[in-house]
Amino acid sequence: MRAVEISNPGGPEVLRLVERSRPQPRAGEALVRVHAAGINRPDVLQRKGGYPPPPGASDLPGLEIAGVIEEGDLAGSGFEIGDAVCGLVAGGGYAEYCAVPVGQLLPVPRGLSFAEAAGLPETFFTVWSNVFDRAHLAPGETLLVQGGTSGIGVAAIQLAVALGHTVYATAGTDEKCRAIDTLGAARAINYRDEDFGAVVKEATQGRGVDVILDMVGGGYVAREIACLADDGRLVLIALLGGAKAEIDLSAVLRRRLTITASTLRPRPVNFKAAIARRLRAVVWPLIEAGRIKPMLFKTFELGDAAAAHALMESGRHIGKIVLAVTNEAAAHPRV
Repeated sequence: MRAVEISNPGGPEVLRLVERSRPQPRAGEALVRVHAAGINRPDVLQRKGGYPPPPGASDLPGLEIAGVIEEGDLAGSGFEIGDAVCGLVAGGGYAEYCAVPVGQLLPVPRGLSFAEAAGLPETFFTVWSNVFDRAHLAPGETLLVQGGTSGIGVAAIQLAVALGHTVYATAGTDEKCRAIDTLGAARAINYRDEDFGAVVKEATQGRGVDVILDMVGGGYVAREIACLADDGRLVLIALLGGAKAEIDLSAVLRRRLTITASTLRPRPVNFKAAIARRLRAVVWPLIEAGRIKPMLFKTFELGDAAAAHALMESGRHIGKIVLAVTNEAAAHPRV
């Protein structure tokens, strides 16, 4: 099979198209013929040498795929050979074939292409695990999303809005703020021109937000603590602004705040399978009803993975960047 590997840690140019043996599915896994694969920030971090795959995972980059099941151990999974699926993987997505634990597979939602479906797993697994399972966003509560036009940001805004929450989100350009407005957020905040904390406090009559989804860390953390409501929760999923922060712990004590964080990739299959079940029950019907719509920014051929990574690092994208592994990537499978 064709695959994209990381020749050595470095810039986008270290990604190279190679021939590899097809992976052999193990017990509890399906072999998927990949039509499209999503690009994510962790892929960039892995390429630079900062995010090694967990033990037993493929060394190839790629955390989410969409395609068709060709073979595997499908007993009790509800899936069959030939089903159109998308799935979360711990590595190996940038390839024509990928072995996927069956518990981490979901059907391609009706009406979506393989390319659109390939951009769902990493983002929605991450959002559900952090915003709803860890931060326990409850009915009537408010959410602030940092990086609202990233793949994660778009998913978080759309899902929270679809479930009835008031959402605020940040971005770095007016164009991106306009895109956030189209997603249903109550207020887009251009962090280059506005103080997101002041905007949130004004919009909430001084109360603050209940939950913040943060991909920045660093100097943002102290400012986020200041704009949380009492009993608010801050959940960190990336550290684009740095791994160190100086905070006022007295505010955390006084206002009963929670600061939590997580990474999804090394978690066990049963943990991810539980998220998949919740997504299928709650989120997939919203996607199929058109209340959540994939925002696909650009699709690259598999051999152009370096260009896809360069775009990801530029920050110019709004929504998802996807690799078209086959010419079926744009197809809408019959499901």
